Amino acid sequence: MSADDDVRVSTIELFFDLVFVFTITQLTSLLVEEPNGVGVVRVALIFGNVWWMYGGYAWLTNAVPPREPVVRLLMLVGMAGFLIVALAIPEAFGDSGVAFGIGYLVVTFVHTGLFLRSSEENAVRAMFRLGPFNTITAALLLVAGFTSGGLQWALWSAAFVLHWASPAWTATGGFRVRAKHFVERHGLIVLIALGESVVAVGIGVQGHDLSTGLAVTAVLGLALVAALWWLYFDGEDQRAERALDAAPDARNPWLGLFAFGYAFLPVLGGIIVFAAGMKKAIVDYDEPATAATAWFLAAGVATYVLGLVALRAVLRTGPLGPRLAVAVAAVPTVVIGLHLSPELQIAVLTLVVIAGILAETRRRQPLPRS
Repeated sequence: MSADDDVRVSTIELFFDLVFVFTITQLTSLLVEEPNGVGVVRVALIFGNVWWMYGGYAWLTNAVPPREPVVRLLMLVGMAGFLIVALAIPEAFGDSGVAFGIGYLVVTFVHTGLFLRSSEENAVRAMFRLGPFNTITAALLLVAGFTSGGLQWALWSAAFVLHWASPAWTATGGFRVRAKHFVERHGLIVLIALGESVVAVGIGVQGHDLSTGLAVTAVLGLALVAALWWLYFDGEDQRAERALDAAPDARNPWLGLFAFGYAFLPVLGGIIVFAAGMKKAIVDYDEPATAATAWFLAAGVATYVLGLVALRAVLRTGPLGPRLAVAVAAVPTVVIGLHLSPELQIAVLTLVVIAGILAETRRRQPLPRS
């Protein structure tokens, strides 16, 4: 194995991720401020476009490890672009739309330019095919900043579709993903995003006296986040790494795209929705939840788990049944939140996830000898 094959996540990539996760925080806040169908669709469009380019930087540093000063400096420029994008998110469909588009263009141009520095000829050829699509999408988002109403929604939707459909024309295959770095990088963003859910609890507590009930709700929220963490980090990342390593060269990049691109949309999207529910639940823990709070909690957990199901289905790394059961069982907890309290709903969701973990643990253990 060469040094490049064993490349690990660098500190500048961690720094980059901390800037990117600010977009997660902003999207959570946007959902809290607009807890309705329009808000959900708006957040989905913004997140879908932003996640594509973040994923692009994970592929970038996998192919072009940021060791040279010029690469690091240009990554800092890309980080500045992401910061502008994140700051513009609350009004991305309004007064900050142009700023969002400009930041997105910076992120896109830096990504394309750095990718073309790769020493892998196949990676460069792939970027020559993909780069124009990314540029067109960035241009659509910039133009959207000058529009409003139905045309603006159409441009945002077109950008989303073009991003996620472009692999059908750009043929992602052709170069091999370094599994250890790739899986570690995506695992870290899951970890940071789950941490943002804990931050949402802390923000929700601000301005309220720390009563016993509030403290119990906060701890229950932490327990649920810990259970969601367990679902992914109890060997899921290691099995994913082995699956990518074992895949033939022609299939390896496609597995990376579908497992850590498409499947990660619901994984991280679920965390955003769940965090919005936690932020609202912590305030009104001792009374029946609003419809938005109850649905955000249940749908967030269910969507996250379904993303992990999709990850397993793509990589074939484990049984799907227990996790599908967890996702299905999470939805009816809405009734508990609406009629009792979000505190009890969080407790039941935690028990549902723990039950799924225990079921998987029993299935992994060898049968006793008779």
